Amino acid sequence: MHDFKFKNGRLYCEGVALERLARECGTPLYVYSQRTITNHFQKLDRAMAALPNHLVCYAMKANSNAAILRLLANLGGGFDIVSAGELFRVVQAGGDPRRCVFAGVGKTVDEIRYALTQGIYSFNVESAPEIERINKVAVALRRRAPIAIRVNPNVEAHTHAKITTGTYENKFGIAIEDVAAVYARAARLPGIHIRGVQMHIGSQITSVGPFVKAVKKVLPLVEKLKERYGIEFFSIGGGIGIVYDPALESATPEWWSRVPKAHQWLTPQRYAESLVPLLAPLGLRVLIEPGRFIVGNAGALVARVQYVKSTPEKTFVIVDAGMNDLIRPAFYDSYHQIVPLRRMRGTLVADVVGPICESGDYFAKGRKFAAVKEGDGIALLSAGAYGMAMASNYNSRPFAAEVLVNGGRYAVVRERQKVKDLTRGEKVAGWLKR
Repeated sequence: MHDFKFKNGRLYCEGVALERLARECGTPLYVYSQRTITNHFQKLDRAMAALPNHLVCYAMKANSNAAILRLLANLGGGFDIVSAGELFRVVQAGGDPRRCVFAGVGKTVDEIRYALTQGIYSFNVESAPEIERINKVAVALRRRAPIAIRVNPNVEAHTHAKITTGTYENKFGIAIEDVAAVYARAARLPGIHIRGVQMHIGSQITSVGPFVKAVKKVLPLVEKLKERYGIEFFSIGGGIGIVYDPALESATPEWWSRVPKAHQWLTPQRYAESLVPLLAPLGLRVLIEPGRFIVGNAGALVARVQYVKSTPEKTFVIVDAGMNDLIRPAFYDSYHQIVPLRRMRGTLVADVVGPICESGDYFAKGRKFAAVKEGDGIALLSAGAYGMAMASNYNSRPFAAEVLVNGGRYAVVRERQKVKDLTRGEKVAGWLKR
């Protein structure tokens, strides 16, 4: 699952001890395993190999560090982008815009113009007004914009409410009942080239059932669009979940065999075995847009214990990382395994919290783990997705550094932000005197 392992009592990322990284690079610190990222990408890519000309488009909103983008571009990946800034990052990292699909419900005129001039593979369109806007920009540039309409199949993904996207209560896509009419209008616009169709039902989906249900529901529409407009691709989106809880990781094959197939933990093999037979007869290029699956388990947030504080009610382990560094527990009540950088005897039950002035600034509540003390290092595992990508300067805290490990070597792939950089770009109004 990942390459964070204990060796001789010390926690390593591949061949580098996290204690060494904490000492040499400071904390808070994001650490990524290149081998894990590579393995996860290749496992998924190989699983879909029965679909010729398929393309794995990494959803870079999960983690947009330039080193990770360069790694995935070198592996042959495309990119699922949601802003002009993300497209700029791809270009700067050496990725190919022609392997990029542009999603998102609020594309601006400037973003559309930039994407067209860069030559992206397709816009994943979210609404009828967006098609009109893309057409106007394309006509002004004397181009035809490639589009795929995002179908909302109204399928429940059975995931967290804040990351489900495929029901009519969500802001994404066009209702499946309305899509055919929208395509018909789009086909009459001079600046539009209908290239495909897309769907995406949510994130952190841990069984294959919702994917199968959504694909089966959309397939008749895809067949009609192929016949009528000669579309060349069908994107089935992303959303493959990862294991955050080690109890699930350690479950035996015998235990999993008692779980109905549709509800067994999603692996690339189960994903492909269920979906490839449905997709192959289409004869279309198939795109998938994973993010978390590629990088989630490949990252850890390393922090150092500042205080262990006991009250009549509970014990708090206060660390130097906060919700500004990793907001998922505060935002989604998400679970991250927390381990010490050195194995130690004894345990305690505590809330693991950060220094932010918010009661929601926590990483775990009532968690039993190693009996750490002031100065000890800890790692929050499976923090490679939506960690640094969602970080902020809240409480005027500088961004953490990021490190990429490759075997026995490492490189700092984002320098720690300096305090003096926090006010860069800010100006005091001229009428405000000292």
